[in-house]
Amino acid sequence: MTIPTRYDWEKLQNFCSEVFIQAGVDKESAKVVAESLIQADLRGVDSHGVVRTAIYLKRIEKNMINPAAEISIESEDEAVVLINGNNHLGAVVGTKALEIALHKAQKKGAAIVGVKGSNHFGTGAFYLQKAIEKNMILMVLSNASQTMPPTGGIRPFIGTNPLAIGIPAGEEDPFLLDMATSVVARGKIIVAAQKGEDIPLGWAIDKDGNPTTNANDALEGSVLPVGGPKGYGISMFIDILAGVLTGAGFGKYVNNMYENWEEPQNVGHFFLAIDIDRFMPIETFKKRMDLYIREIKKNQKLRVSKKFSFQEKLRRI
Repeated sequence: MTIPTRYDWEKLQNFCSEVFIQAGVDKESAKVVAESLIQADLRGVDSHGVVRTAIYLKRIEKNMINPAAEISIESEDEAVVLINGNNHLGAVVGTKALEIALHKAQKKGAAIVGVKGSNHFGTGAFYLQKAIEKNMILMVLSNASQTMPPTGGIRPFIGTNPLAIGIPAGEEDPFLLDMATSVVARGKIIVAAQKGEDIPLGWAIDKDGNPTTNANDALEGSVLPVGGPKGYGISMFIDILAGVLTGAGFGKYVNNMYENWEEPQNVGHFFLAIDIDRFMPIETFKKRMDLYIREIKKNQKLRVSKKFSFQEKLRRI
């Protein structure tokens, strides 16, 4: 068994930041992107961590990402903003959208920021944690290039479009939901392919529509939606809000960052921020959240025999 190499995360973050600076990214933007990658690794989401550095750098080198772009506001009123990332790095565009959403929500109680002209922006949790520090509820949606078939289909049509929601608590850990609408993020299959490892059955199908455990065959085929038609439906509504509504790419018009070297990705995002104080004092809310979480933790746990897997146990009930 190979023992994984461990690195000092702060040194690694500084190294990544310096690499992006050397690639022409300004110091502040480089810091944001490096933090986004390291935070993913620290949360155990290695599919969105430092492993993404190489593809970001390659797209900068090939002029598929413009780290010197000016992020612009295309339309704005009191609580709704549409911004154009103009093909800047996704984490930089996402961070700008978050700042606007939190500022507007603090003034008006809630705010929506739509984004077009962006790129892969990392994990949704990266933005959730920053909103929670400000005592805000945040929902983040993003679309992605086509890697998932419609229900009953074989070829990819829609992305593994992520849904992320963060809600603060008091003494308990905050509520953080950050999920792809596929059974698994495609990045995990990429990592498995790089390591020469198989993937679990049910994650993906090959290019002919057959279930596969081969990571490389899965990358040539399609990942599957979580919950079948339910996950597909959720992915559709994310694509509509983050892509169709914002003017970004959608469906097959979101370009693949690993395969398309002629056009920018044009990824779309959708941020919804809510000021809890408009409903009740934040401390009251946090106490209610703590109670809610503690009641869940008191729920009786299913006893699973070591002899059987959790799925086998459920089938026997």
